[in-house]
Amino acid sequence: MTAAREADLLGRVPTGLYIDGAWTDATGGRTFPVYDPATGDVLREIADASPEDGIRALDAAVAAQEGWAATAPRARGEILRRAFDLVQERREDLALLMTMEMGKPLAEARGEVGYGGEFLRWFSEEAVRIAGRYGLNPEGTGRMVVSQRPVGPCFFITPWNFPFAMATRKIAPALAAGCTVVIKPPELTPLTTLFFTQLLADAGVPAGVVNVVTTTTSGEVSAPIIADPRLRKLSFTGSTPVGRKLIAQAAEGVLRVSMELGGNAPFVVFDDADLDKAVDGALLAKFRNVGQACTAANRFIVHAAVADEFTRRITERVQAMPVGRGTEDGVQIGPLIDEKAVAKAAELVEDAVARGARVLTGGTALEGPGTFYEPTVVAGVTAGSAILREEIFGPVLAIATFTDEDEAVRLANDTEYGLVSYVFTQDLARGHRMIDRLETGMMGLNVGVVSNAAAPFGGVKQSGIGREGGAEGIHEFLSTKYTLIPVD
Repeated sequence: MTAAREADLLGRVPTGLYIDGAWTDATGGRTFPVYDPATGDVLREIADASPEDGIRALDAAVAAQEGWAATAPRARGEILRRAFDLVQERREDLALLMTMEMGKPLAEARGEVGYGGEFLRWFSEEAVRIAGRYGLNPEGTGRMVVSQRPVGPCFFITPWNFPFAMATRKIAPALAAGCTVVIKPPELTPLTTLFFTQLLADAGVPAGVVNVVTTTTSGEVSAPIIADPRLRKLSFTGSTPVGRKLIAQAAEGVLRVSMELGGNAPFVVFDDADLDKAVDGALLAKFRNVGQACTAANRFIVHAAVADEFTRRITERVQAMPVGRGTEDGVQIGPLIDEKAVAKAAELVEDAVARGARVLTGGTALEGPGTFYEPTVVAGVTAGSAILREEIFGPVLAIATFTDEDEAVRLANDTEYGLVSYVFTQDLARGHRMIDRLETGMMGLNVGVVSNAAAPFGGVKQSGIGREGGAEGIHEFLSTKYTLIPVD
């Protein structure tokens, strides 16, 4: 990958706020830098929005709401389909941009473009499937009409770890349903959203329907938008502590909310598991996106009878993982997003070792430019270790053991979170029992990746509210209206 290619791409990324169909400077011309986590170099300087800019964006979304809601569902769907086609044409640009600003290997970034693009295609088709019902009431005195209407203007706050897919997963169903949008991308990885926003404009999204504000003062910009009585929906993907605060703010206006929050995914390997599949699944579930995913396997709970063999195989594979900038050929582990992420991974490993665990490979931050932490395997993790309670968000695989099914279930459910779980067993009846017994919104049975645009994504307990994707996803942006027509 040449420096000239990267420089050319960065030169084509918009750097302003996108409000009412136009790229514009922030109030006072404020800007902030976006860094490459693999090198520490500045990629671009982009607009740094003020609270006033945020309200300008909401003004545009409110003004466009009536017209967009009245746009024929087929027309809305065709615009989303054109956006999907443009994404396919520019997939290499989007993938490289993500790798530069977030750090993930280029092969994984291409995978995210494919995954994220599918939300555009899926919801382009769902736009024309919004339906209601009509029928006589039980008493025979009136006809009931049940219809669906767009919720109204929405505010989206997206995370840094999947900068393309998290934008499409929210924007696509909102537009399909007839809602307008203000989106605040993450400070650490905003460039992908800015580039994608221009693709939406090129696809024919009308002025004011999608508005983008980038900022270093997220709380100050978000609070007035959330407090504005014209806003009708808030959707956030990020940490549970921040999600709780946003839910409290949204309560003042009785806003509809969708919250995709933290995870602490158990990865359970039973003694009858196909270990080849379990190891392959573990590597995907743990190290995809450098471990920086809410769906990443966080606690490996392995039956004592196969723990040694599973650990040996995993360690061999992890030791062979190439580390480097995501643009380099063959790299599997890129940088963590920043120094805080490196420090957290190191702290969790040190705590586990202090409580009796053993580091089998890795376990240290790498010196030199960039924010790299070695891919790591920690075995013999004991109860009470912070690594079993907290989301690691890094390339650290922590292994504990169990001896029977009830113990496995107890360990897996021993968390406030409930986003996703992974189970490996060849016993079909046991697999069905795990579906019923594990307290998570999603589960992978003998597979290490579960996400799909056609499936409902979301969790239970402290992992969130609502679902994104699937037939369920568009209903997050629709309001049900009942009308009674008397029988003459």
